[in-house]
Amino acid sequence: MKYGAIFFALVGIVAMAEGCGDDGGSANTGGIAGSGAGEAGGAGGTGGVGGVGGAGGAGGDGGAGGGGGASVFLKCGDTPPPGATLAPEPPKYSGGECPTLVSGHNLIKSGGADRDFRLVVPTEILPDERLPAIFLWHWLGGSADDFYEKGQIQAAVDSQRFIAVIPESKDDVTFKWPFDTTQTPARMEEEFVFFDDMLACVSAQFSVNKECVASAGVSAGALWTSQLAGGRGQYLSSIISLSGGTGGLIKPFPNPEHRMPAIVLWGGPTDNCFGVMNFETASKDLEKNLAERGHFFLECIHNCGHAEPPIDAMNGLTSYASMWQFVFDHPYWIGAGESPYAKGLPDIFPTWCDVGAASATPREGSCPNGPGC
Repeated sequence: MKYGAIFFALVGIVAMAEGCGDDGGSANTGGIAGSGAGEAGGAGGTGGVGGVGGAGGAGGDGGAGGGGGASVFLKCGDTPPPGATLAPEPPKYSGGECPTLVSGHNLIKSGGADRDFRLVVPTEILPDERLPAIFLWHWLGGSADDFYEKGQIQAAVDSQRFIAVIPESKDDVTFKWPFDTTQTPARMEEEFVFFDDMLACVSAQFSVNKECVASAGVSAGALWTSQLAGGRGQYLSSIISLSGGTGGLIKPFPNPEHRMPAIVLWGGPTDNCFGVMNFETASKDLEKNLAERGHFFLECIHNCGHAEPPIDAMNGLTSYASMWQFVFDHPYWIGAGESPYAKGLPDIFPTWCDVGAASATPREGSCPNGPGC
């Protein structure tokens, strides 16, 4: 089937169902205490949690934590080493003066339209905290509220000490976000500016650690995250793709100057929507491009298709603690292709994750969640 025909088939499918990744909405994107991140890591308080980051030993000084030989690496909350390449200052808000933001839904004028996003901050923020920020892009049949609820995001930011920014789709394109080959550069730039404006206004009101700004997406949101890596990679310290990818119906992976680390996760050969969108193929294409361009990345493969990844919660943390820990352990200044995980992953990661393409041992066993499409 030609890609054009597949595209129109997908359009028809959208009218029949809420879409792929509904389950994946899963992005139970939970929070990992240890990441407490950025700041907390250095404080030791979170560092303790940092068992994830550095297994207790490193937690004492928040020092380098890090699984498997990561002791020489610094985390987001640590002081950057001399000569490190730092992230640029946040962009300026395109609408002039930022509105006052609240924990919950916020409207900002961006690209000539009122755009909505849900902001999630720790219940209490310490005066000296500089918090990492993670943008969470929802799936085709989901919403910002779905991500917030299914991902246990409030619990995550409270335990991990970060800010979550959950954009709401403008809902003017078939697949929620402008990542497919029919999208114009102008429409993509509009969404890039929306990211700029959210980052600008959140940074204006809260103490954001600019060395730890990441993007994570599920299904359609993951497909968009790969495009954001190219359009606004100068601000991103890392990206996480949960059943996403590039190629085919999806625009090719851009070539970001900043070689940020990544996680590429999918549900094995059955990870597809109605047999027409194959996320294994798309994820492998993303991996190929990341490898060719010198990005460090983890590969994670479960066996449950296009369903919520069956990640077991550990140590009282939410299911996606390891995903967030990856963000906190990979500050912006880390060298291209480098990682504290190069010699081994922290124990909190699923056994079906490993370093680089074709490295992971796919998960076996029953699947607790049904497919989302």
